[in-house]
Amino acid sequence: MSDLGQLLRKARIEKKISLDDLQETTKIRKRYLEAIEDGNYKVLPGNFYVRAFIKSYAEAVGLDPNEVLNMYQNVIPQPEPEQIEPIRTKRTTRNTERLGKWASNVMVISFVVLILGVIYYYMSQSYTGNTNDATKELPKKITDKVEPAAQTPDPGNTGANGTNGANGALADNKPVQVPTPPPTPPPTTEVKLVKSERGTDYYTVAGTDKLKIEMKVTGDSCWIEVDSPPGPNKTVIDSTTFKNGETKTWDLTDAAFLIFGKANAVELTVNGSPVVVGDQPNVKKIQVDIQKP
Repeated sequence: MSDLGQLLRKARIEKKISLDDLQETTKIRKRYLEAIEDGNYKVLPGNFYVRAFIKSYAEAVGLDPNEVLNMYQNVIPQPEPEQIEPIRTKRTTRNTERLGKWASNVMVISFVVLILGVIYYYMSQSYTGNTNDATKELPKKITDKVEPAAQTPDPGNTGANGTNGANGALADNKPVQVPTPPPTPPPTTEVKLVKSERGTDYYTVAGTDKLKIEMKVTGDSCWIEVDSPPGPNKTVIDSTTFKNGETKTWDLTDAAFLIFGKANAVELTVNGSPVVVGDQPNVKKIQVDIQKP
C-alpha cells in the first residue's frame, strides 16, 4: 500500500465510511477505490482518471483534494498531454446555444399555430351552424306565402309546387359538411436543469415516459458509464471508453445516471434537447429523472 493510499484509507476509516458507502457517494466503482488505496493505478481506465478519482476520493473523506494532489504529485501518474482547440470549444458552445434558441423558437411557433387552429375550428363551426339554421327557415316562409294564392286547382301549378316541396324536403335533409379539426400536435418534452449538488447536475424530463440519450465523442477518447436506475440498486447499462467520432444511443424507461471521464470531450442530447456537459477536462456526473404527471 502506498503512502497516498494509507492517507486516504486512514481518513476514510476515521470518518467511518465503508468502501460501499464511498462508492455510492463518488459514483466510482469499488475496485477502483481499492486500487487507489493499494497504489495499483494500472487498474484504472487511464492516467487522466487517476487524478480525477483521487480528487473525488479525497473530497468525499473530508480532505483538501488540491493539497493531496500537490503533496503526492510525484507519485501520481501524469496524464498524457492533450491538444485542446479553444476555437473548437467556443464553436461547440455557440452551436449549443444556437440549438437551444432554435428549439425555443420552434416551441413558441408551434404553440401559436395550435391556438390559431383552435380559433379557426370554432369559427368554422359557428358559421356552419348559422347557415344551416337559415336554410331550414327559408322553405317554411316561402310555403306560407304561396299557399293562400293557390285557391284554384291547377294541375300544372300543383306539379310545380309539388316539385318545389320535394326540393325543399331534400334541402332540409341534406347533410351538413363539418370541417375536420386540425390534428393535435404531440406533446413536447422539456428537459430542465433542477439543481447542481456535490458535483452532480440533476435534470428532469417532462411530457414523456421514456428517455432517449444520444452521445457523441468530439475530442479525445472518453470513458463513460451509464446506470439505470440510479441508487444502491442500480444496473450498469454501459461502461466503455469511446474514441473520437464514436456515437452511442441509449433508450431507457427509467431515470439514468451518467459519468463522463472528460466532460469537454462529448456532446450530449436528451430526448432531442442538448445538454451542456462542460468545457473543462474534468469528471462530470449527470442524473436525468422522468417527471411523473
